[in-house]
Amino acid sequence: MCVIFFYANSNPSSDGYKLILASNRDEFFARETRSVAKWANADHVYGGIDLEPGREGGTWLAIGGKNGIFKVGALLNLTGEPKPRDAVAHNNILQTHNNSLHMSSNNSQINNKHTSMSTKTNNEHLLLGRGMIVADYVTSSDESHNIVNYNKGLIADCTKYSAFNFVSIEIGNASQPAAIKLLSNVPPTLADYEQERCYGFGNSLPEAPFEKVRHGQKHFAQIVEDHGHADVKTLSDQLLQLLKNSNKFWPDAELLKRAPNWGEGLSALNVHIAEHAYGSRTHTVLLLDANNKLHFIEETMAGLDPAGEWRRTHIEKQYTL
Repeated sequence: MCVIFFYANSNPSSDGYKLILASNRDEFFARETRSVAKWANADHVYGGIDLEPGREGGTWLAIGGKNGIFKVGALLNLTGEPKPRDAVAHNNILQTHNNSLHMSSNNSQINNKHTSMSTKTNNEHLLLGRGMIVADYVTSSDESHNIVNYNKGLIADCTKYSAFNFVSIEIGNASQPAAIKLLSNVPPTLADYEQERCYGFGNSLPEAPFEKVRHGQKHFAQIVEDHGHADVKTLSDQLLQLLKNSNKFWPDAELLKRAPNWGEGLSALNVHIAEHAYGSRTHTVLLLDANNKLHFIEETMAGLDPAGEWRRTHIEKQYTL
C-alpha cells in the first residue's frame, strides 16, 4: 500500500515550484531497503532502493534530471488483485539492473536465484519485478525511454507484472507543459493528466479512489494553494504533517472490497497495523523549484518500531540542465 499526491508545472513563477510531491511508502517493517541516495549507476538520479531478495534494485519512487528533462516515476500496487499461482520474478530484469548498480556483495546470491528461476521455464506465469519499471524509466534518457514511448512499450507488456499503477511525470522546457501519465495494468489503461492541477493516487484504480486518497488530495490541494510559494521548510513541514495523518477514513466501500481483512487498518494515510508489523515506514517530500534546485526529503524508520527512531535525509541538488 502506498499513496502519492503531486502538482507539476513546467513554468512556475520565480518563487514557485515545478514539482510538489508527497508520498508514503507502506510496507512490512522488516523488508530490507536502502534509504534515498544518489544512485551509483546514474548520478543524475535520486531515490531509495529495494533490497528484498528477488526484488533487488527496484524502487517505488525516484527522480532523475538529465538533458534538460526531469523524470519522476512512482509505483503503487493495486490491492486485492489476484496474483498468478507460482508466480516468480523474471531473471533477466534482475540481472540487468543489479549489474548496473554494482551491488557486488549480493552478486553470488542473485546469480543463485537466477539459476533456480531458469529451471522454471515451463511456468507460464513468469512475472517481472515491478520496481524496475520506475528504475528503468528514470535512469535512461534515450528516446525510447521518454514518457510517451516508455509508457507505450510498457502497456504492451504490462500483463507480465502483478497489478500496479505507474505514475510518470516529465518536466522539460518552460514552453512545453509538464507531461503526466498514469498506467494501470488491471485492466491495461493509460491516461494523461494536465499540469497545474493537484492529483492523488493510491492502491485502487483512479476512477474508484480510496476515501483516504479523496480526503488527502483535498488537503494537499489546500497546502499547495496556501503554501505553494513558501520556503522549503514551511512547505515540506505542511506536507509531512499530511503524510503523518493517522485518522482512519472508514468505512470505505472500495477498500473493504479490495482488502476485507485489513481494510480499516489501511484506511489512514499514515498506516500502522501492529499485529502484522506493517505500515507507513517512509514519508517522502520532493520539491523542485523554479531554478531547478531539488529538495528530496525522506523520513524513514530506522528499526522495526514506528514509535522508535526515524532517520531524516534532506538531499539538495542544484541541477544544471
